Amino acid sequence: MGTPPATTPRRQATTLLCWLAVAPAALWAVARLAGLERGPLVQAMAFTPYVAGGSLAPLVLALALRRRWPAVAAAVVAVTLIGTVAPRAVGSGQPDTAGPVLRLLTANLLKGEADSRTLVDLVRRHRVDVLAVQEFTPWSRTELDRLGLTALLPHRTLNPEVGTTGSGIYARFPLSDDGFRRNPGFQFTQAYATLTAPGAPPLRVESAHPAAPYAVEVVDDWFTDLRAQPRATPDGPLSVLAGDFNATLDHAPLRALLDSGYVDAADAAGAGLHGTWGPYDGDPIPPVTIDHVLVDRRIAVRAVAVHPVPGSDHRAVLAELRLPAAG
Repeated sequence: MGTPPATTPRRQATTLLCWLAVAPAALWAVARLAGLERGPLVQAMAFTPYVAGGSLAPLVLALALRRRWPAVAAAVVAVTLIGTVAPRAVGSGQPDTAGPVLRLLTANLLKGEADSRTLVDLVRRHRVDVLAVQEFTPWSRTELDRLGLTALLPHRTLNPEVGTTGSGIYARFPLSDDGFRRNPGFQFTQAYATLTAPGAPPLRVESAHPAAPYAVEVVDDWFTDLRAQPRATPDGPLSVLAGDFNATLDHAPLRALLDSGYVDAADAAGAGLHGTWGPYDGDPIPPVTIDHVLVDRRIAVRAVAVHPVPGSDHRAVLAELRLPAAG
């Protein structure tokens, strides 16, 4: 009697199927870990949390077909991808701070079309101390003032412009050293100011709005604007960047910015997987987290929540922070 072959065409085919199923997620994991996003991969990388969840499917397939090595590879890939995103749903330890609580709200107003009444209601209901706005227009300024924002947040540095380039900061406490700068990419402006809250050291706040990587030909602008964001000063003044970053924590330039001394507030509070953009206009795009509040690592994050704002394709992000005490 002859010896049966070690493999059969059917077994070979199922093994190949398993390897082909593992390959896309494996390549994604390599690109994510190495920061290799370029061209169309920049947009795709925003959906890494969904890919991480889907990476379990090749593992289930390999286990069901009893293919050991594809199963091992699929397990490694799944653990790698899930390990990069799952911590965002778990709160992290916070610095021991004894200063005042500061509530900061950031909102992209979509060319001024966001519902101003909803925004003012959020400020009033949550006792917001600082409001950072992007795509801020003259119409937005008029409506917000008409609805009573002046009484709630009397201090401000504003640069309203028609279209998408305007920016502003409203505050309950005095502002100084204020102004705005214009990003070289899409010419979005970023208002900034130094806030003086009772019992806390000076805090620099900036309304961030780098270019959006909506097409391959503008990806260079996206890289340029993100790299131009002000770095943290861990041995100097406190700083907060809040706004529409057009980037998620799966994008290397944003992670590099965090490495300078910031913490993503939503990540620190265990709310880092809450989508802030899409799908609000009927497009079949799952939500992604591109709006952030980046805070100096010396600031404690107490809570973060996202709130829909009718008329905008972004959700507003509300962060409750505790500042260090004034020295």
